[in-house]
Amino acid sequence: MSDTAAVVTTAREQAPQRTKGTVVVTTVASDSHTWNLVYLQLLIEELGYRVVNLGPCVPDDLLVRECLETRPDLLVISSVNGHGHQDGMRVIRLLRDQPELVAVPAVIGGKLGVTGETDGLAEELTAAGFDAVFPDGSDPMTAFRSFVAVLENSALPVGDRSPAVPRITA
Repeated sequence: MSDTAAVVTTAREQAPQRTKGTVVVTTVASDSHTWNLVYLQLLIEELGYRVVNLGPCVPDDLLVRECLETRPDLLVISSVNGHGHQDGMRVIRLLRDQPELVAVPAVIGGKLGVTGETDGLAEELTAAGFDAVFPDGSDPMTAFRSFVAVLENSALPVGDRSPAVPRITA
């Protein structure tokens, strides 16, 4: 490593990291995939947020407990195994049953079903309490970035789930 690189690295390590907030990233309990979480973590960090990546196969009670402790500004759930709808419906109800978490923006994306049929799944997930659903297909990452931009520009304090926070299905 050159002397310049060492100085830059040291300066970065010493500089306080300013972030826009904290985002919890996870999969559903039945999903063991990890690369999607690594990708999401890097993307969200690039957007200026601190990320708590819970990893794969996160039990529902652990996710709820971690969100209660962390009080994230956004919860992002990713599914690759096709059980996003089934597991997502269960976990969002548990999260929304917690008064402290009822207002935390929560999104889910990826493969929502195992049959390839996605008609109505996103609508059911938003009706259950997700603020946005990004199913596999068109361009979920562009839609996700747009959603985050709307959250940032809403000027609402965390915990205000007023109509200004969009509930969308991409």
